[in-house]
Amino acid sequence: MAKGEIGWTRKTADGERVFVYVHMVGENWKFYFRKSRNERWTRLETPPLEDWIELYHCMQKLVARKRAEPAILVKLRKRIRELFPDAEI
Repeated sequence: MAKGEIGWTRKTADGERVFVYVHMVGENWKFYFRKSRNERWTRLETPPLEDWIELYHCMQKLVARKRAEPAILVKLRKRIRELFPDAEI
């Protein structure tokens, strides 16, 4: 992953481990995933709510360390509410 990208590991419903990374391009967030280190990154067109929530938590940590602006949390929260109106953040 390059500088400015955020990544984590999660498990799918099948129990498989998936690597996820995200970077911001303009006002849009681009999500990518792969199942093993040997695979190429694949664009995730419609990321699940759990990935958006994980991104939000990662950005909270960056804001706390003063590595990101607090306004980004507002934009991210707004985007999550647009995509998932019933989600609690």
